[in-house]
Amino acid sequence: MSAPRQIVPAADGDVLAAATAARLVTALADAQSVRGDASVVLTGGGIGIAVLTALAAAPARQVVDWSRVEVWWGDERFVGPDDPDRNDLQALDALGAAITLDEARVHRMGSTAEYDTPEAAAEAYVAALLASGGGRVPAFDVLLLGMGPEGHMASIFPRSPAARDERAAFAVRDCPKPPPTRVSLGFGAIQSARAVWLVVTGSSKADALAQVVGGAKQLDVPAAGAVGTEESLVLADLAALDRC
Repeated sequence: MSAPRQIVPAADGDVLAAATAARLVTALADAQSVRGDASVVLTGGGIGIAVLTALAAAPARQVVDWSRVEVWWGDERFVGPDDPDRNDLQALDALGAAITLDEARVHRMGSTAEYDTPEAAAEAYVAALLASGGGRVPAFDVLLLGMGPEGHMASIFPRSPAARDERAAFAVRDCPKPPPTRVSLGFGAIQSARAVWLVVTGSSKADALAQVVGGAKQLDVPAAGAVGTEESLVLADLAALDRC
């Protein structure tokens, strides 16, 4: 059962990033107060990294015990471990020295240095998910997602094989956005999260976001599948919400 979608508007991208960072601090602190640990799935892209930059600058970040946060990624480019295109490098660079994570709890998707194929990297990530969740995909406390102008999220593009794939994670080849070979969480993992936040900025996303809010099918607009079991939020600036 998924939670009904709620829209949380922000004036612009800067306000959106700061507000999302503040909301994330609260959500993770609340999770730790209930369960002792917390988990988050990070996203790349401009707004995803802007949120992490705002998080690193927020004094309130100190209320979270970051050594007890499990960190995952929604998707990753299947390139070398030091390739600047990698989402994990961009994310950890944005957090910098302001947030100290337990490296054992930072779950990076595999690179070309570790695996011959993206399929092998995806299988390893599924194994890590199942190990963390006691044989099931973990119920992530917060899963962050961005959205492309055509409605893709993670590396799930409209009407692609990935949009029909219910596995927890899988390889994506011939991705229409470079680099073309990736590893992505699938709907089977995304929709297991307690809270799923779709964070969207810019007028180029307005048409696709209107379709998401209007009830589009996830096959046609994958971001329509950005729903959690307890909370489904669309956090967006006014430009992205212009047609909603």
